[in-house]
Amino acid sequence: MNHYTSLSLSAQTAYAQLLDAAQALELARSVANLRGSFASKTVKGNVYWYFQYTELSGRLRQFYVGPDSPQVRELIAQHGDGRPTAALEPLSRSAIALGCAPVLVPHFRVIRRLSDYGFFRAGGVLVGTHAFLAFGNMLGVSWGDTSRTQDVDFAHAGKQLAIALPANIEIDTPAAIDSLKMGFLPLGSSDGKVGGTWLSPRDPDFQLDFITPQHRGGKPYRHAQLGITLQPLKFMEYLLQDVQQAVLFCTDGAVVVNVPHPLRYAMHKLIVAGERGATRAAKSNKDLRQSAALFAYYQQGSDWAAREAWSDLLSRGPGWKTRALRGLTAVDKLAPELAVRGWLESANQEQGR
Repeated sequence: MNHYTSLSLSAQTAYAQLLDAAQALELARSVANLRGSFASKTVKGNVYWYFQYTELSGRLRQFYVGPDSPQVRELIAQHGDGRPTAALEPLSRSAIALGCAPVLVPHFRVIRRLSDYGFFRAGGVLVGTHAFLAFGNMLGVSWGDTSRTQDVDFAHAGKQLAIALPANIEIDTPAAIDSLKMGFLPLGSSDGKVGGTWLSPRDPDFQLDFITPQHRGGKPYRHAQLGITLQPLKFMEYLLQDVQQAVLFCTDGAVVVNVPHPLRYAMHKLIVAGERGATRAAKSNKDLRQSAALFAYYQQGSDWAAREAWSDLLSRGPGWKTRALRGLTAVDKLAPELAVRGWLESANQEQGR
């Protein structure tokens, strides 16, 4: 099975240029007219940068800039120097022409509008198949499985403050969605307030979902800063650690988003696939194919990283281990050429000791 093909050096360069330009534009739009300073914070061993400023009311505010990297540090160094940023539309079209994967236009408009309202600066993370699409461009590959989804999935750490991106910005998520004039209608939550799912009557398959890690009690979590109720899902906390930045784009332009780490995404899909019932076999198979594609990529150059991530997953407790083994067994049947059986055998040997 051909899980992916490498993008040309020109395509990879075009993506890198688009990411730099989009990050520069986002930073300029966010802080150009504000007096403040940059600061870093270490969360779970990872360093993140944020910008903090004082409102006229005297209240201290801060929003997320990005994970520590040479590119982010360069953007911080350039802050306030007045450098113009390149137009994103031509760069986006160039990246697409060279082979990078674009987002469907209606989906892009939703994601960009939430970005305009500050959703990603408030710690929001794009998850699901759109994150998987972003991974291909990030890693310089084109996925063999080009299946699309009509769901657009967003996550936020919610009560899990230990993994939350540093931010205390407040946004009106329902207003952002309403402003699109695309006809989305919210499903009500049990408390009678706006829930975490929006549906499009024009296209019943076009759905927006807002999710969060499951906390004690397992009830939907009303997030005052976002203005919505988040649906809790088990094991989400694993996915929202070590968040990365990527750029999504279509012919209309580009937008910087937060996405999970690709390896955490692959491992999380093993867990999720084992949780889905028989009635959701199609979605489970998609999860497994995405996990297999990422494993195939990391086996070519960073097999040690995949093995370390696998060992970390097994160490999280019996429930995690049982589901992870179930998911990996399914991947082994789906893509035996990946030779993940060695992981299964080593895990079984440790279990038998």
